Amino acid sequence: MTASDASTAADHAATVESLRWQKFPVLDDGFVALVDCMGDDSSVVQAARVSYGEGTRKVSDDRQLIRYLLRHAHTTPFEMAELKFVVRVPMDCWRQWIRHRTASVNEYSTRYSLAIDSMQGTGDAEWRSQASNNRQGSAGLVPASDGGKLTQAEHELQSLARKVYEDRLEAGIAREQARKDLPLSTYTEAYWKIDLHNLLHFLALRMDVHAQLEIRRYAETIGQRIVAPLFPLVWEAFLDYRVEAMRLTRLDREVIGRLVAQSAGRGFPASHDAFLAAQDPSWAELARSRERDECLDKLVALGLVTRPT
Repeated sequence: MTASDASTAADHAATVESLRWQKFPVLDDGFVALVDCMGDDSSVVQAARVSYGEGTRKVSDDRQLIRYLLRHAHTTPFEMAELKFVVRVPMDCWRQWIRHRTASVNEYSTRYSLAIDSMQGTGDAEWRSQASNNRQGSAGLVPASDGGKLTQAEHELQSLARKVYEDRLEAGIAREQARKDLPLSTYTEAYWKIDLHNLLHFLALRMDVHAQLEIRRYAETIGQRIVAPLFPLVWEAFLDYRVEAMRLTRLDREVIGRLVAQSAGRGFPASHDAFLAAQDPSWAELARSRERDECLDKLVALGLVTRPT
């Protein structure tokens, strides 16, 4: 190990120690905290180079290799680093979280212990309306005047549910049965250990603007407050090639080609009518097409098409 490598390793160890057990707050009573970390940026590089020896060891070369690996979806080297977290999260949010079946999990048990005496509350101005074009998503906020009634009703429901639970326990009912009517807003805690590759996949999905806001807040906190300082080269590449990147499908590229041909001499951005004229034939007869909408979003972001008013 060179002096530079030793210094980098020492810096990483200091960063791990500064983050370990630090509770980063999420929502009204949740948190995420790093328990342990195995590996750093150099672990990814070392795993990638194992087939042909140590090779070059400049930081700039490490950065280029990490960026190449992420850009071309070479995932195995990222599996050589692992992170362990403890999280406190509402049960409804945890249900989405636990669907990522690529981690080792040990959750707080309400059979053995009393349920955590905390439930996620919703502020008057935090209630969201149902999206009209997405069955699983939300749209804008409802007026705070209406939200106030919803918040009050939520508080009353949660208080009643907790009282019923505690009355059952006091009456001698088994914890495993007494818990059954607790709402999904009840907080739970869990240890969550995952390798870096699968963590990045989790973050790419759950930091996305289409993810539910509550789990997005957890993903953003894990990514920005913990992963970024521990794996700065990986995080930089992850933002460039996953979070802030755009993937063009074959149909997208063909739409762009037809737009270019149609717009010769007229320049860009093309009109929405021009986009419709250039759309893929399979979309043309559909009153609603999510793929067409996604293509339009990409071309608007690229400055090639104007969005309809």
